[in-house]
Amino acid sequence: MTKTSWSRFSKLALACLFVLSVATVPAAAVSVGDSTVTSDAEVGTEVTATATLTELYQNPSLEEWTLAGSTELTDVTWTVVYYDQTGAKVGQESYDGQSFSGAGVVADDGTSEVEIRVTGTVPQVDDYAYEPPQSFTVMALEQTREGGSTNEIDTWTATHYTQESRDARNAIDDAASTVEEVSDDEAERRLGNAIEAYDGEEFGLATDLAGQAEERAQQTQQSNQRMQLILYAVGGLVVVGLLVGGFLYWRSQQSGHDKLG
Repeated sequence: MTKTSWSRFSKLALACLFVLSVATVPAAAVSVGDSTVTSDAEVGTEVTATATLTELYQNPSLEEWTLAGSTELTDVTWTVVYYDQTGAKVGQESYDGQSFSGAGVVADDGTSEVEIRVTGTVPQVDDYAYEPPQSFTVMALEQTREGGSTNEIDTWTATHYTQESRDARNAIDDAASTVEEVSDDEAERRLGNAIEAYDGEEFGLATDLAGQAEERAQQTQQSNQRMQLILYAVGGLVVVGLLVGGFLYWRSQQSGHDKLG
């Protein structure tokens, strides 16, 4: 194969790969406009999340489709509100339960935007771990087309916690930032024990151990600072001693010269 033929073959192969890569990219779903979703919430509290869907019939190009949603909140109520191009409300539907489906989005109905609102109670944490923080699905939305094919629109998650677990995590975070600034094996050991206690859901113990780790790190930090000050002081005394010694030597040399004169 000549150099020219090889060049042409390479360009053709790259073009084929590009076409294949584009073909395998999943079709984009409808666009998400404004959304209000908490990033974290305490277990047992009630939260509300909302999202507005726009460009309903463009990606992909459809005249009608159905909306489905799911959540890990409990005691759930969904509200789906339809708006036309002027912002006027043209319809509303309500659902109960952790999932719903079959909410129709139809161009002929004049629907231009859809607002989805979910209200529910933040669920319990099944298995605590310091890293990564535990999270749950606040809201997940899907677009279902005729024939059963489905596109994911978007999914929103949030971390959840109890007051005890949040206090313990904050204590560990504070201790970790202090321990990172010093080199102290004992402080690191206590911090590791605090994380293990957190993973075992012993949050009071985790808080205490994190406090011990931070205290140890602070003591080491203060000791290092004192040592540094001492070294600075000693260095200053050495410099002063050298200056005084040099001056006295110079004086002695001057005195000796006068006697000879």
